Amino acid sequence: MTESSKPARRAGHGEDTIYWDPAKKRFVGMVSLGYAPNGKRLRPKVYGKTKTEVRGKIKDLKKEVEAGVRTPANYTVTNAVNDWLERGLKGRDEQTVSKNRSLADKHLIPFIGKAKLKNLSADDVDDWLTERAEALATRSLRDVLAVLRRSIEHAQRRDKAVRNVAVLVTVPEGRPGRPSKALNLDQAKAVLVAARGSRLYAYLVLSLLSGVRTEEARPLTWDHVYLATADSIPPHVAVWRSVRRHGETKTRKSRRTIALPKQVVDVLEEHLRWQKQERAARGQAWSPGGQVFTTRSGEPLDAANVRRDFRAIVKRAGLAPEWTPRELRHSFVSLLSDHGIPLERIALLVGHSSQATTEAVYRKQLRPVITQGAEAMDEIFADGQEEGDAVD
Repeated sequence: MTESSKPARRAGHGEDTIYWDPAKKRFVGMVSLGYAPNGKRLRPKVYGKTKTEVRGKIKDLKKEVEAGVRTPANYTVTNAVNDWLERGLKGRDEQTVSKNRSLADKHLIPFIGKAKLKNLSADDVDDWLTERAEALATRSLRDVLAVLRRSIEHAQRRDKAVRNVAVLVTVPEGRPGRPSKALNLDQAKAVLVAARGSRLYAYLVLSLLSGVRTEEARPLTWDHVYLATADSIPPHVAVWRSVRRHGETKTRKSRRTIALPKQVVDVLEEHLRWQKQERAARGQAWSPGGQVFTTRSGEPLDAANVRRDFRAIVKRAGLAPEWTPRELRHSFVSLLSDHGIPLERIALLVGHSSQATTEAVYRKQLRPVITQGAEAMDEIFADGQEEGDAVD
């Protein structure tokens, strides 16, 4: 008599049951887990080719229950990721949710989304990352792994996962990312000439000559711009908010007040007069708390608006099209460094928490300050060396 043809013993009250299902051609194990809050009896099922396999699955399921975890048999990585995106990111900035959704849809779900979460191993995650390393930069690999880690963490908080295998792997080296560049002085002047007369001109002048982040320039309002000042206080701009959630700046030190160069003041004064005239022509009231930079319809600028117009300006300036608005900030740092401004002062202007951040992010654009000692000593001892040569 085969194992499948043996008559099944009738299970006692509260016992587990194993029986053969002719339709599925599998053994089925029913586990008794008591009752749900609504009084319904909890009897999840597991399947296997043999009774031994089913008994093993029942044992594993009971261990999960003892640990307070009940991973649904068909709960996949896709389910976990979608649950985190829909429930775990409530209240987060829309752009943050969109970025994580895009990473999941493009680089996570199509590759390991069908895997059962309870069966997912660290080797599975490792293999997936190694494969994606051929297409993604290291930073992107780190971001997409973070999506998986947080999704499993969310599942753990909901008692749908026992452990987080994604924390056991290391991000491999991906494709080299596109390094940020900085405009030299001639290129920067060419961009400003090409931008003159456009809606983005004042925006570019402010970004390039003051180091304001593009995310800080877009939400800037006129009540934070001080063009006419008294008591020997120079014209300045209060960089106190960004497009991030709740208007918070990137870091605490990013919230800063910086003096404006005369050229920026002149351009912003002209921009203010032009904006007042434009709104008066449309019958719109001008408000000192309104946006400094807007679209043609008066709406706040978004990143896509700026990228599109900046790309056209760069093309008119005769430069390669791959320049991005955020590289205006890199250019600001580079031009100051070339002019001999100390690193610690540049760090304050750009709102970095320390000069180490400035050096780490912009090291390719910074003049190496460490060489100044050698250059100075060469100058100091140059005269003495010449006198020594004359004595000989």
